[in-house]
Amino acid sequence: MSAKSVKGAETSLFQLDGKPGWGAATPQALQHVLAMLVGNITPPILIAQLLQLPEEEKILLMQAAMIIGGITTLVQLFPVFGFGMGLPNVMGVAFAYMPILTAIGINYGIRAIFGAQLVGAFASIFIGLGIGKIRKYFPPIVSGTVVLSIGLSLYGTAINYMAGGVPSAENFGEIKYWVVALITLAITLACNLFGKGYIKVSGMLIGIAAGYILSMVLGGMVKFEGVSTASWVALPRVLHWGLEFHPSAIMAMIIMYIVQAVQTIGDVSSTAIGGFNREATDAEIGGAIKGQGICGMLGALIGGLPTDPYSQNVGLIVTTKVVAKRVFVIVGGLMIVAGLCPKFGAVMTTIPYPVLGGATVTVFAAITMSGIQLITQQPLNYRNKMIVGISLALGVGISTVSSSLQFMPMDVQNIIGKSPIVLAFLISFVLNIVVPVDDSAEED
Repeated sequence: MSAKSVKGAETSLFQLDGKPGWGAATPQALQHVLAMLVGNITPPILIAQLLQLPEEEKILLMQAAMIIGGITTLVQLFPVFGFGMGLPNVMGVAFAYMPILTAIGINYGIRAIFGAQLVGAFASIFIGLGIGKIRKYFPPIVSGTVVLSIGLSLYGTAINYMAGGVPSAENFGEIKYWVVALITLAITLACNLFGKGYIKVSGMLIGIAAGYILSMVLGGMVKFEGVSTASWVALPRVLHWGLEFHPSAIMAMIIMYIVQAVQTIGDVSSTAIGGFNREATDAEIGGAIKGQGICGMLGALIGGLPTDPYSQNVGLIVTTKVVAKRVFVIVGGLMIVAGLCPKFGAVMTTIPYPVLGGATVTVFAAITMSGIQLITQQPLNYRNKMIVGISLALGVGISTVSSSLQFMPMDVQNIIGKSPIVLAFLISFVLNIVVPVDDSAEED
């Protein structure tokens, strides 16, 4: 190949419809897969362990997470009838949904998770259609309050996992669990803060690998029984768990899809600005939200939890400027192939609780700080401080003392009493509309 053609192949990485060689595109794709892998597999692992699903069903959830992540990535890349944004990004199972998924799962079971997801995802299609008109009702002060409440509500999960699982587990809080969790956290942070290139974007993966090896050295924490019996290839099972529909669960999921739509606006805008040096169009933003909706409905049928654009992959696009569709076709293809291999899912389920806790606490912290960043996009005058403060006080406070709702209807207890997100959203949304607008400067 001539020097000119080599240069052309490299340049085409930075063009949406460029045709870089597979040799140039594959390393870029692998970088994106490494950046999103742990984030994609962890929520289904946590949900499966929380609901004490049998080993086979844990693997099925893992398979579905990889498959739906790959499909959603491809749908966003190649829009069909307006579903999809037509821009590169990497989609995966969203951590932000974890508190709602947990509350629904504990109170109603996994069938209710997928039933609520089916309806919520369908509703998000209408959100995508009307995003231009309703966007004004979700300013940063509202969306930031909700994102902050999501981050705060996840800390309990992280600490439980760092200490060994759930408080009722045998040897919960044992010193070796904390040693593994803290070393995993330290290595993850070191990679993220001081690493460069692949090391930086794969910090969580490297941290989990180190924690996993340490767990094996300490003994008794890694169990391989399910790996040997898992098959090499298997298709996802449609409606394996079935669907159940509970009004409170559905309402909570719709609210989460609304919140996620607001976050998607930010991710799509970042991709357009960072990768193409322009603003995202309404069609691209609406298409992204509708794409998430249609894939969320598909996910509910095969066991794939709700997805969103991964911020770390957006960061990769902004940093590298690599936007060629071919790169992201490889990413989506690799995710689907991994999802069709139960053996891969079985290996992932062997990751011990403390390793997951040590790695994911960094994600939960990032979600919390994202909420604070959103809130501070508006001046923190008295009005805005009170909207945030009252919303969090009631949302977090009532979920902490859930018995305070014991005389309320059971649906209210199960959702509002178990997670601060729904109440924080409703209060901030209503207060933002009712309280007169105040654009005065931030108060000291």
